[in-house]
Amino acid sequence: MIPSMRSLTAEEYVEAFKSFLDHSTEHQCMDEFNKEQMPNIMAGLCHCRSHKAEHASLLLGDFLAGVVAGEQDLKMIRILQAVHPGVFIDNEIVEPNPQHVAAYKELVNQAPDLQNVSFIWHQLTSLEYEQQVKEKGTRKKFDFIHMIQMLYRVEDIPNTIKFFHSCLDHHGKLLIIILSDSSGWASLWKKHRDCLPATDSGHYITCGGITEVLRRLGAQHRVYELPSGWDITECFTEGDALGGLMMDFLTGTKNFLGTAPAALRRRLQDALCQPECSSTRDGRIIFSNNLSMIVVES
Repeated sequence: MIPSMRSLTAEEYVEAFKSFLDHSTEHQCMDEFNKEQMPNIMAGLCHCRSHKAEHASLLLGDFLAGVVAGEQDLKMIRILQAVHPGVFIDNEIVEPNPQHVAAYKELVNQAPDLQNVSFIWHQLTSLEYEQQVKEKGTRKKFDFIHMIQMLYRVEDIPNTIKFFHSCLDHHGKLLIIILSDSSGWASLWKKHRDCLPATDSGHYITCGGITEVLRRLGAQHRVYELPSGWDITECFTEGDALGGLMMDFLTGTKNFLGTAPAALRRRLQDALCQPECSSTRDGRIIFSNNLSMIVVES
C-alpha cells in the first residue's frame, strides 16, 4: 500500500533545504548582493552617523533562510561595521525555530570579532512578534530590517509588510529577499500549480506580488534582480536519494516520488523541464532560482 502524501516536518524541511543549498547558487547570489550593493545601502543609514549615541538598531528575521542560521545576518552586521566603524549595534532576531536560534547563538559565540554588538533573541513567528509589540504599546524603531525568503510563510503578507515598514526609523531601510518573477518557481506556480500537491501551507508569491503591496502602501522601493541556478538533474534519476530530497523541497512533501500518483510525478517532472523553468548546461538541468532583492525606504 502506497503511504499517503504529507507535508514536511520542520526537521525534514531542513534536510531537504540543505540539498537545495548544496546544489544551488542561492547563498552565492546573496553574497554577490552583499558585496556589490549592501555597502551603499548601509551607508545610507544616516541615522547611524547622526545619532548622538552612535547606535544602530537591526531587526533580522530569517525564518528558515539558511541551514546555517544567522550566517547572512552576521555578514550584514560586518558590512555595517565596516561602513560605520565604531557604531554600537543593537541586533534583534525574530526566529520561531529553536534549532535555528541555537545555531545562530553558536555562530555568535564563535565570532570574537563582533565588537559592540548586542543580541536580543525572539523565538517567535512574525505574527507573534507583532502581537507582542502591539500589546506592550511601545514600538521600537529600527535602522535596518531584513526578511530573507520568509514571506512565503506568514499568514497575512500585506499586513506583515505594513507592520515592519512602520518599525523603520528615519532613513531606515527594509530589505526583502524573495523569488524573482523570472524564476522557474514563478512559472511553475503560475502555469503548473495543479501539478503541486496541496500539502504545503506556504504562499506562492514572487517579487511582483510584493511590489504590488508596496505600491499600495506608497512605500518607495528599488528592486535588484540577481540570477541564481539550482542543479536538479538528479530529480530525473529513478531511485536517486538526492533527487528525492530535491523533489521533496520543490513540493513541500515528504517522499513525493514515493507517495505521489505516477501521473502527478510525470506531470511535475515534465513541467520542470520546460524552458521557462530550466535550462540545460553541459548535460545538467539547471532550474532558474533567480532572486529579487527589494530595498524599501522608510
